[in-house]
Amino acid sequence: MSELKIALAKGRLLEPSLKIFESLGYDTREVRASRKLVIANHGAKFLNAKPMDVPIYVEYGAADIGIVGQDALRESGVNVYEPLELGYGQCRLMVAGKPEYRDAEWRMIAGLRVATKYPRIAKKFFSARGLSVEIIEVYGSVELAPAVGLADLIVDVVDTGNTLRANGLIELEEIFKSQAALIVNRASHTLRASEIRGLIEKIEKQN
Repeated sequence: MSELKIALAKGRLLEPSLKIFESLGYDTREVRASRKLVIANHGAKFLNAKPMDVPIYVEYGAADIGIVGQDALRESGVNVYEPLELGYGQCRLMVAGKPEYRDAEWRMIAGLRVATKYPRIAKKFFSARGLSVEIIEVYGSVELAPAVGLADLIVDVVDTGNTLRANGLIELEEIFKSQAALIVNRASHTLRASEIRGLIEKIEKQN
């Protein structure tokens, strides 16, 4: 059978994700040290990918499994299994804005604009509340958008809230809590059932 392909999200989830595989006997030193994006190691092949890309690699079978934040997973809208929450990388996806929006009736604001890196989630959230908003996709510091008049509100991941406060913004409404999750390609879940189930059980014992 071919190597198990494992897609890992770069950034803050990478180190705790690597520790999981280290504890399972994989040597992950090259994954940490190398700039290679694909690294074969002890019967596995590790793929280093941007968080938003991990769900796509898993859905299309370029990776059998992956570890990614639930924020990126929900935004992607992919069709994969999500059998295990991993208990790290906790954060919240929030609506935030200037303090004057705390008590404002949002539906009464004409042309309400929302800046976000999560357009799918934002659209679903506001649509479910019967609010017609203009979603503006930005890919850098989302907190900048209200400060310069680009948007009234933002939808973004919040950890400590320090960046919001530093830019005169407050938390207005929580959309959902997010953490790292293990995801599995649906075909791999069937074709490599025993191998993947064994891996999940080993990870569960560690948590």
